[in-house]
Amino acid sequence: MSEITVHAPATVANLVCGFDVLGLCLSEPFDTMRVRLINEKKVVIAPGGSFGLPVDPALNTAGAPLIAMLEEIDDEIGFEVNIVKNIKPGSGIGSSAASAAGAVVAANKLLNNKFDRQDLVRFGMFGEKVASGVKHADNIAPCIYGGVTLIRSIFPLDIVSIPSPDLHVALVHPQIEVRTSDAREILRKEVLLKDAIRQWGNIAGLVAGFMKNDYALIGRSLEDFIIEPVRSMLIPGFDEVKRRCKEAGALGGGISGSGPSIFMLCSERKTANAVETEMRSIYDRMGLPYHTYVTAVNADGVRVLGS
Repeated sequence: MSEITVHAPATVANLVCGFDVLGLCLSEPFDTMRVRLINEKKVVIAPGGSFGLPVDPALNTAGAPLIAMLEEIDDEIGFEVNIVKNIKPGSGIGSSAASAAGAVVAANKLLNNKFDRQDLVRFGMFGEKVASGVKHADNIAPCIYGGVTLIRSIFPLDIVSIPSPDLHVALVHPQIEVRTSDAREILRKEVLLKDAIRQWGNIAGLVAGFMKNDYALIGRSLEDFIIEPVRSMLIPGFDEVKRRCKEAGALGGGISGSGPSIFMLCSERKTANAVETEMRSIYDRMGLPYHTYVTAVNADGVRVLGS
């Protein structure tokens, strides 16, 4: 096999209270990526992609992980990457992670699965560093592993897959851009101990709720006392969206990644549809362009087409 095509899905990072340690994989939207083996030890990003993505592989979130992968391969081979982006950069639903994860999963398949999934996350984080200046895995890990993941540690890398009940997700992406690097810059450098204690309790409660299939506990645990109060100021209509979506039956939710997308977890598809209607009505009234999705948790992560 010399060429492969994959679907690289969007992800929701943080899951409200789990900044940089929790994430989940979505069924939609997804990028389509084609990766081809070449006979030179280099990475080529095919030009002509959407959103003006850089073709310099060192500056591309798909290219940087492949450069890192090639450093651990002795053979004189490389990769050419063609990306069809459906996940808008700066949307808060893991656009950079989809490019990074899709690239390394496809390349690894071409290498007869030379590397394990944890290695692929390790490579993928080089793409996140290009995007935000910081290596983090809360989008990369669920994109590669699927489902809900806990990143217990980055150095050394320790990823735990968390079983969860069937969950439906309503998302709204107001058509503004919030750069991850900018969203990190505004965060507080110090946190009060009482706030940290409440946050730890919610993270533990959320993980327990997933593992026990306890929807009520999941809902009670979707609180953030540290990140959301700061970042929500960057997102028009955030407080109203959150309030009205919960009134419509959502378990809870909040900022997806660094924003501006807002996600809501729901126990049933019909509830997610009702939540989407609330999201639409708010941004229609505000006159702010937006895009919505009603989707579900994707248990598989990056999908190799034809397999």
